[in-house]
Amino acid sequence: MPPPSPLPEAPAIPSKKHSFEVHGTQLSDDFAWLKAENWREVLTDPAALDPSIRTVLERENAYTEGVFAGTEAFQKALVAEMRGRIKEDDSSVPEPDGPFSYFTRYREGGQHPLVCRIPRDGHVETILLDSDKEASGHAFFDLGGADHSPDHRLMAWSADRKGSEFFTIKVRDLETGHDLTDEIPRTSGGVVWLGNSAGFYYVELDDNHRPVRVKRHLIGTSADRDIVIYEEPDSGFFVKLGLTQSGAFVLIEASDHETSEVHLLDRADPLAKPRLVEPRTVALQYDVEHHGRQIIILTNADGAEDFKIMTAPVSNPGRAQWKDLVPYRAGTMILFVMCLARHLVRLEREDAKPRIVVREFASGREDIIAFDEDTYALGVDPGYEHDTNVIRYRYSSLTTPSEVRDLDLATGTRTLRKRQVVPSGHHPEDYVTRRLFATAPDGAQVPISIVHRRDVALDGSAPCLLYGYGSYGVSIPAGFRTNILSLVDRGFVYAIAHVRGGTEKGWRWYLDGKRENKPNTFTDFIACGEKLAAAGYTARGRIVAHGGSAGGMLMGAVANLAPDLFAGIVSEVPFVDVLNTMLDGELPLTPPEWPEWGNPAADEAAFRTILSYSPYENIGPQAYPAVLALGGLTDPRVTYWEPAKWIARLRQKKTGGGPVMLKLNMEAGHGGAAGRFDRLEEVALTYLFALRSIDGFGG
Repeated sequence: MPPPSPLPEAPAIPSKKHSFEVHGTQLSDDFAWLKAENWREVLTDPAALDPSIRTVLERENAYTEGVFAGTEAFQKALVAEMRGRIKEDDSSVPEPDGPFSYFTRYREGGQHPLVCRIPRDGHVETILLDSDKEASGHAFFDLGGADHSPDHRLMAWSADRKGSEFFTIKVRDLETGHDLTDEIPRTSGGVVWLGNSAGFYYVELDDNHRPVRVKRHLIGTSADRDIVIYEEPDSGFFVKLGLTQSGAFVLIEASDHETSEVHLLDRADPLAKPRLVEPRTVALQYDVEHHGRQIIILTNADGAEDFKIMTAPVSNPGRAQWKDLVPYRAGTMILFVMCLARHLVRLEREDAKPRIVVREFASGREDIIAFDEDTYALGVDPGYEHDTNVIRYRYSSLTTPSEVRDLDLATGTRTLRKRQVVPSGHHPEDYVTRRLFATAPDGAQVPISIVHRRDVALDGSAPCLLYGYGSYGVSIPAGFRTNILSLVDRGFVYAIAHVRGGTEKGWRWYLDGKRENKPNTFTDFIACGEKLAAAGYTARGRIVAHGGSAGGMLMGAVANLAPDLFAGIVSEVPFVDVLNTMLDGELPLTPPEWPEWGNPAADEAAFRTILSYSPYENIGPQAYPAVLALGGLTDPRVTYWEPAKWIARLRQKKTGGGPVMLKLNMEAGHGGAAGRFDRLEEVALTYLFALRSIDGFGG
């Protein structure tokens, strides 16, 4: 890496006085003007952005490029290095469904997937959808769904060409390879086909980008004639579609972050009406599967905090009929349930380790699939079929590339179907992975997953990239990641802080990191950094913190609380303007987010809690580590003005420290660049920032 050049002068972002009062407290937001009045229009038409705001964002991008001037060749080398670990013509394992097996693959040099099929017992491939071709001529392209009809003649597919996550559905004739005239805009992207293949159900988004309506589309008809099957009246609930593994029922699922409700649609009846399973009750969650005359229910009912499995008759599915099948066991969290014709498959986690449990319906006998490594990731691929004895699972660890295996439940035979190939080479024995525990201020033991080269000296001299998320109950798996090797092979320790707000240690771990308990997430992360330093894996001031979205909020909070612990902060699409966003019920995601963070407009206690930690409000006159914020102009989840405002106030308030930078993708949304190689350019910038944070930026 070339030596740092003198830093260019950071641009001044103009402030404009703006104050308001909430619950008797006077607040100021002098960068509120960066939120365009026509923000809804900007989501779908970036050219509509106010020129004065665009100028600010473009100056920020130019400044960030200036800070890294002279490193272009090194960034290209990083991209080439990471690309060299990708099998460019990679493909998924074909998934059987009736007469065909379906899969995706990439062509050499291709950015986007090809959707393909082969005869179930043959090898002649048909390309059903060429996403590289569909993406041609578009600055952004994201394939949403590609769902074939039950009779295998048609495929409904969707794409987002703006990054705004408004997906347009089209229908392709798989015999001719041509799209029909059907076209449905402003959807969430996926479909569930009617049993007779004459049409499908989909979810329509409203003007505030909320998935609120389930509609039925019949092939060959105009979208404006589609029938509304279900409309959600509560702006705090989002709607999604599912399908039981049996294929018998379409599931309409309405939920926020703590309450759910499911309606059944008979898939065989093209005129079916939704049938409610159990009316929503605050804090009651349930998911539904189907087996014969019963539905199978994964739920937290009756105080089953880590969930249990119950049954009820299809004919009378209300809660009064629910009976235990797999009882609740505190500390064992059931994550996922799948019903095959003869077996119930569940994925559960205990002591932060996942395992698969297979239960035979007829006998009740259970078999466990578990692994011995300290840290690993495990998942189940549901597949298309119901009447089968074969399940497919995926395993990897921070040192072990991903493996896909089929398990025959009748014979116990395990068949390796795919092992991830690292073309440039990878030797797991050169690396060490282990788990540590940090003690939080209140005594909680916070897991940390670690990987480093075996030859790294654990004397405090190594730099560390510490990743964290900690929201919505999301668990960060300790799975194989090829990109991080670009830092690990340069002497970094890579660590994942499994902080509260996730579910690594069960549902209570999540509850202890949300709403009034949210500050635990931040102090957990700081405790993890301090533990890594105390144990010799790194040292204070040699840690680069990394998080995105709600994890970006974590980054903003720890930057305020413990700036001297970190050399740098990478915050991708960062949710850092928490208070202002949660006060604005018109924003796309705000009402559904209130159960997670609290409603500061209606609840003064929630207001006080959010005000106490919201990264934007708590920026103070102190030295900050170097900061890199990444965002997307058309992001409907974390809107572009959040990172822009955060960087503006950081630059205004800080008294010293590293440079604070914003890199905003003017042609993408929440996920950044959509192409698999284009995305590497953003990763390379992140890693360059991490390296430069440790080595020092030019003065």
